[in-house]
Amino acid sequence: MQVRLRDVVEADLPIFFAQQDDPAAADMASFPARDRQSFMAHWERMPSDGSVLRRTILSGEDVVGNVVSWPDGDQRLVGYWIGREHWGKGIATAALAAFLQVEERRPLHSAGRQTQPRIGACAREVRLRPH
Repeated sequence: MQVRLRDVVEADLPIFFAQQDDPAAADMASFPARDRQSFMAHWERMPSDGSVLRRTILSGEDVVGNVVSWPDGDQRLVGYWIGREHWGKGIATAALAAFLQVEERRPLHSAGRQTQPRIGACAREVRLRPH
């Protein structure tokens, strides 16, 4: 399995929307799905001033999710979303490790729910601090 990151392009957004619209994924992330209009508006509002770093996660040539970092008060958070059909393959851990090579700001804190075993394990493995 080859995991790599690239800049987010507009064609990725419908895939990201479908991934976050999956009830099982939203439940695991403890984050409610947005409707299409709200989701697209959220991605369009992300600042282009460098304060938000966002990348598309690819496995082979397939878009499998995204990883993003952003400022939150005095902390810098990292969050990711992987399509459910790609869970359990090590993609999240590999993508987070690759993202930490791109995102140079430290310290970084996991935006994910640490009590969820998969999210907590990925965050610990790449040494993200809990939020």
